[in-house]
Amino acid sequence: MASITVHNSLKPGGPVPFVPREEGKISWYACGPTVYDSSHLGHARNYVSTDIIRRILMHHFGFKVNFVMNYTDVDDKIIIRARRRRLLELEKEKPYSTEEVRDLGSKAFTAYAKSNLPLLESDSAPLDENNYQERKQAAYGKVLAGGTLSGEGKPSDAEAKVKMHLNNLDSAALALQNATGYHGAEEVLLPYLDSLYKETIDTSDQTMFTDLTKAMEKAFEKDMSDLNVLPPDEVTRVTEYVPQIVKFVETIVEKGFAYEANGSVYFDISAFEKAGNTYARLRPESKNDKALQEEGEGSLSKGLEGKKRSGDFALWKQSKKGEPFWPSPWGLGRPGWHIECSVMASDKLGEQMDIHSGGIDLAFPHHDNELAQSEAHFHVCGKGEHTWVKYFLHMGHLSIAGSKMSKSLKNFQTIQDALATTYTARNMRIVFLMGRWNDGVEISPDMRKQADSWETTLDNFFTNTKARLSEAGALGAGVKDLSLAEGSGSALLTELEQAKKDLNAALSNSFDTPAAMQVILRLVKEANKSSDSLPVIEAVARWVTKIVGTFGLDASAKPPYDGLGWASAGATNIDPKVGIKPYAAAYEKVKQEVEGLALTEESVKTLLAQQNPEVEFSELEKSGEKDIEKLALPYLRATSRLRDELRGIVASATLEPKTKQAILSLSDRVRDYDLTDLGVQLDDQTDKPSLIKFVPASRLIAAREEKAALLAEKARQKEEARKAREKAEEEKWAKAKVPPQDMFKSDANYQEWDAEGLPAKLADGSEVPKSQVKKLKKEWDRQKKLHDEYLVKFGASA
Repeated sequence: MASITVHNSLKPGGPVPFVPREEGKISWYACGPTVYDSSHLGHARNYVSTDIIRRILMHHFGFKVNFVMNYTDVDDKIIIRARRRRLLELEKEKPYSTEEVRDLGSKAFTAYAKSNLPLLESDSAPLDENNYQERKQAAYGKVLAGGTLSGEGKPSDAEAKVKMHLNNLDSAALALQNATGYHGAEEVLLPYLDSLYKETIDTSDQTMFTDLTKAMEKAFEKDMSDLNVLPPDEVTRVTEYVPQIVKFVETIVEKGFAYEANGSVYFDISAFEKAGNTYARLRPESKNDKALQEEGEGSLSKGLEGKKRSGDFALWKQSKKGEPFWPSPWGLGRPGWHIECSVMASDKLGEQMDIHSGGIDLAFPHHDNELAQSEAHFHVCGKGEHTWVKYFLHMGHLSIAGSKMSKSLKNFQTIQDALATTYTARNMRIVFLMGRWNDGVEISPDMRKQADSWETTLDNFFTNTKARLSEAGALGAGVKDLSLAEGSGSALLTELEQAKKDLNAALSNSFDTPAAMQVILRLVKEANKSSDSLPVIEAVARWVTKIVGTFGLDASAKPPYDGLGWASAGATNIDPKVGIKPYAAAYEKVKQEVEGLALTEESVKTLLAQQNPEVEFSELEKSGEKDIEKLALPYLRATSRLRDELRGIVASATLEPKTKQAILSLSDRVRDYDLTDLGVQLDDQTDKPSLIKFVPASRLIAAREEKAALLAEKARQKEEARKAREKAEEEKWAKAKVPPQDMFKSDANYQEWDAEGLPAKLADGSEVPKSQVKKLKKEWDRQKKLHDEYLVKFGASA
């Protein structure tokens, strides 16, 4: 097993040796999502980066990983979201008049502004939808223009939150002005209705909560599947663990590390530390950060009393009216946020695990509190401090405009929206691989450009290698590996062996994927320049295939990733006969059109008679081949051979012009449309069969459209130039038609002319200055020359 180091949040500084508790095996608990809203790119950053490390440990280093993840399906955010949705549904059922709905919206608008944007308040007049825009600019104009609330530094979460609240008020103000009722004002109505009616909600019926969490859990799983994130080995849910949570908390109380107060149970940090334990091991500098402490307790914990110290955190919360509840020795209540993971992780992985992971924002207080309460639970007096987690891995933030991407800030792009408009799953994963997993990242245009270039370079390398192997008849039957001994003297094989060492070193160094990506890129560029034999190129391509498969860049690939290249989504698990239909149809269409040309050349007749791609396909299907690209090759080769033969007879035979034009048109259409639309590129070669390449149809079509647009633009410019020339010619001869004796006669600046028509006196009766006469004579001479040309071209009668 390779010597691996890893950045461990429990031991700040550089990477430390990674030594699991059991050789060859890793126990891993990952904090899953709080399932109350759609997942966004920030979640993708966390879970894709986690997935990459997991895949590297499993498929590169050979560990057996037991990966457990939870769903937080009871939490302050879930309670508030579900309860408010129910309250709005109930409100819409009330028989309100239009004016009553408007009055409700107006009150909600004012309450929202007062609670979240105090600078909008004024002594001059109450805030309403009519004076809102003016107040907004006066109070928060500098934030909207990209500044900060203080006027110093760079915008951060505080400014992002202001913009979010202003956006909500923008929508509500518009709804009030246009009298659209509830539509558009939901975000200000929800908290207002909650403040009025939250205690009236019957929470014994928990379907309002479970309907939300089940839907969001299903959506999250689809997001992860679409991103090619491996599913967990086991999934846990808080609502399925409440009895175990109660028992876990009881043990902590019995050991003297927690106390009950007014139906809630709080962790006693002081008692924990006095027993020789360390609190806030991950983020000691945040230990007394009251803002983070309050955020960790949740917004619904305000008003709960009885804490001995402000830093003590809830293990069990007394449920207030309007909140879900379960029975406990301390009364009806619900689990605290942090205790959930402690109980579920310990249940699945025992009193110590190798890895615990999550986003960096969870380090304090969530993970620090998890550590404290878990180590308190397993504490044995006299045995020293318990180690619940050996390695804590924290994924860096994904930022946008200086703020972390966050549901609460509403500055996010959902994963589904990103995949529909901006990224492919592979492209997004490449972007994340370009950065260190534990570093923060803000996706910049330059980063996207680098990722796109990396992907294109590998895509072209795989495409060209497969095309060359197909041309040689060796696709699928080539080498799986090639050692230096078998290819002595090969510079590229030397590069390959070095690349293997460099990549292993990078991945051993705390999963340094940016360095690994550069190793791959350098090797591929060397292979593109190499004159080595095809088996050597194939050996490089197969090794690169294995690594990109390990990184999860091919959703169709499965371990041990010993194929060649990355397949298009859906390239496997398709019925072969269904998958090859478009290719077979393309061949049949071309065959019929060639037969319709009624050519007399024997080479064409022979080819039409001898080719039988159906037999080749049947043999491949019988062998169990599932790769549609390989199954399509018999039809593509047959189509390409026909086209190559047609191109050959056009160049060598004497044909009727009409027949020749038909052949050329057919040849171009097959290449540029029939096959392009199937994702097949034909590269014409001199004295060799055309090279068949599989390229995404979207890319080929885009290139075709770009070429057509360039040709159209060139034709447009040519036509404009022709028209400009014609116009200039018309203007030239229109001017030339005038005799030089008449050219100055219509000019009001003069009143007398000589016999040749040259001005003699100005309009005021004075003599024309000699300098001007000289200039006018030059113009007269030019006009005479031009007029003489006109007479020669058109004749004196024109």
